[in-house]
Amino acid sequence: MKTPSLNIRGFAVEGKFGWVRNLCVSERPDIAVFQETKCRFLSDWWVQSLWGKPDFGFIQKEVVGNSGGMLLIWDKGSFEAQDAFGNEFFQAIRGKWVHSGLESTIVDVYGLHNDADKIIMWESLSGLINNVDTAWLLCRDFNEVRVASDRLNSQFHAYRANRFNTFIRNNGLIEIPISGKRFTRISDDGVKLSKLDRFLVSDSFMKLWDDLSVIALDRRLSDHCPLILRDKIIDFGPKPFKIFDEWFSCEGIDNVINEAWSQPVTSTRRDCVFRDKLKNVKFALRSWSKYNYGKLDCEINELKKEAKEWELKAESNQLSNEDRVKWIECRRKWVEKEKSKSNMLKQKARIRWIIEDN
Repeated sequence: MKTPSLNIRGFAVEGKFGWVRNLCVSERPDIAVFQETKCRFLSDWWVQSLWGKPDFGFIQKEVVGNSGGMLLIWDKGSFEAQDAFGNEFFQAIRGKWVHSGLESTIVDVYGLHNDADKIIMWESLSGLINNVDTAWLLCRDFNEVRVASDRLNSQFHAYRANRFNTFIRNNGLIEIPISGKRFTRISDDGVKLSKLDRFLVSDSFMKLWDDLSVIALDRRLSDHCPLILRDKIIDFGPKPFKIFDEWFSCEGIDNVINEAWSQPVTSTRRDCVFRDKLKNVKFALRSWSKYNYGKLDCEINELKKEAKEWELKAESNQLSNEDRVKWIECRRKWVEKEKSKSNMLKQKARIRWIIEDN
């Protein structure tokens, strides 16, 4: 699950549309929320160009005057929205996650600066949370801090922070820690820094995902940095497969490769046939390696233990010729397996050195 969020400070500024589009294309989010879009009506075509993929839904809050505006987009393959609502402080969708069926409400928040408006916002959000029985995710620009250390070179108002913390506590919300940066917003002159942005979730939302975390990215074209809420499951693509030189000294590996290569494949294009045959070889070698080397450390320990027992026996009693042969054979296997392990570790070290050097 991935949910990027950003106070964009106006999509019309040169370069910002492409910046956000690249973020959406590279991260492939399930839901994305944006504040301060400073846009009026947004067409389906415009949002699809930003989102970078089809089969999506979105809601928007148009700009009032020269400030504000919000945009919330979701992937219909991940989230089935059933209802949408909001007011001047937030917009929200209620629906179900496709993978679990759990009903959730996703809220895009843009807190105003006025103190009276903030009180109204806390009250309206609290009323909503108490009356709608779902899992909750609230993102992100609350325009408020929780502790004095959330501000640098700007005034901290304890009574405002207390109201914010009371809102979080009374509604059973949990803040997901942010890694990557201490502050999420920097003033244009670079003097004032603050943490105004965060993700708040209910306990039921926390239980839906494994190890939720938030990463802060570089600000680039906004005074706020993009935040990405994600769970621990990250797809790094196909797992690389290593072939060790040591394997080719083993008897029978040629037969394993030849048999796997001769297996029929369903593809017809030559390049796809070649790809699928390589896959067959990879899977065959993986199984062969697991069988022959999967318990290498355990086998080494067992042989070391057996050799030690033979040595202790030799010290106390004279070994028979048969026992001596067994002792020698045990030591030979032990040294052989230690050598195999050492050769593979050397090759792993060379591969790691090449990767790190580049």
